[in-house]
Amino acid sequence: MSARVLLVDDDRSLCEWVASALTRRGFTILWRTAASDALALLDVEDFDVILTDLNMQGVGGLELCERVSGVQPDVPVVVITAFGSLETAIAAIRAGAYDFVTKPFEIEALELTIARAAAHRALHREIRRLRTAVADSRRQGSLVGASASMQKTYDLIDRIAETDSSVLITGESGTGKELTARAIHERGRRRSGPFIAVNCSAIPEALLESELFGHVKGAFTDAHGSRPGLFARATGGTLFLDEIGELPLALQPKLLRALQERTVRAVGSDAEIAFDARLIAATNRDLELAVEERRFREDLYYRINVLHLPLPPLRERGSDVLLLAQSFLDRFASMLDKPVKAISHDAAEKLLAYRWPGNVRELQNCIERAVALARFDQIVIADLPEKVRAYRPSRVVLAGDDPTEVLPLEEVERRYILWAVEALGGNKTLAAQRLAVDRKTLFRKLARYRGERGQ
Repeated sequence: MSARVLLVDDDRSLCEWVASALTRRGFTILWRTAASDALALLDVEDFDVILTDLNMQGVGGLELCERVSGVQPDVPVVVITAFGSLETAIAAIRAGAYDFVTKPFEIEALELTIARAAAHRALHREIRRLRTAVADSRRQGSLVGASASMQKTYDLIDRIAETDSSVLITGESGTGKELTARAIHERGRRRSGPFIAVNCSAIPEALLESELFGHVKGAFTDAHGSRPGLFARATGGTLFLDEIGELPLALQPKLLRALQERTVRAVGSDAEIAFDARLIAATNRDLELAVEERRFREDLYYRINVLHLPLPPLRERGSDVLLLAQSFLDRFASMLDKPVKAISHDAAEKLLAYRWPGNVRELQNCIERAVALARFDQIVIADLPEKVRAYRPSRVVLAGDDPTEVLPLEEVERRYILWAVEALGGNKTLAAQRLAVDRKTLFRKLARYRGERGQ
């Protein structure tokens, strides 16, 4: 433990002994024999912990606590007293002390107390840093992130927002595609208009056409009146079609025609209704593969993919995991009325190590659970889900020091390809790009490998 400690005690010999013992344990110790001198030093020096005697001539330890709490409330004060009564402890805590120790004390016990106090200050400084970083990173509405990949995303959002062209947002499930679509809308010229979102996979095929294009009275059994569709209602704003890869094949030519003609025809009507809405679509599917397999129309694909915005998975965003976690922690602590303020160092390491296959949505669920279960003022490892606590990063071992472990080249390739696809969240197109192989070649190899494994 490395921490700067200011020791205040009018017993010079005790100061020399404590300073010598703690210095050998890695602390940086400065000491003063008068509280007035210590207060003057605080104006020009920064300390992680203040260690002060309670009973001193002149300014006493309790008054020192009160004055430090007034000017540097984040610096913990540990009080030393020869009077270990409950009343003394209460008075010290009320004066702003973080903890207290009683004379005579073992240096090991004092070391632990100081280390705990220094960790307490470091934690609070990290909380402030994360909250500042969260606020600074909210350049795009509710999006949070300061990583290089998110900076590129923010730049793309800024440039895309200036146009009215159709946008295709791609990314794994849970990466924040709807939040990104809202950010584009809110920064664009249509921000004063409506933002209407629909999940193409959540509406039955029989109702989806009516939902998108509207219907007239009597168009079908339950059509007791006319109703405008989402295209018409989004006029002047943005229509967001989520999971567009699930759009029924029979409906795709009708969507294509609407986008080309900028008009829609309500179900049961012969009249064309003009609309003026920007289209943003999103998918976690590989639409290029869907086009090749004739599950998605090629002409529609190029119509919606005028501007492409790929979202990075959470595992590629580095310390954004902690920024997002702190943001979720603040939200859920307020919602659940829990005094949870931070994430412990050990828990943070677990969050950073985990792969997050469910991306931001999974992290949000994890932090909500952790806040709900937390028994302290910070999230600890025990509060995290079992799969996060038990996660161990996988590694591809190509060769070891043992010559008997040398593998055939074909086996090395098999292991590496399977690992690469897993590491990239199962995205075969991205894996083919990263591995610099033809996608059909990769698919063929995967079919063979997984067949060998009985998958």
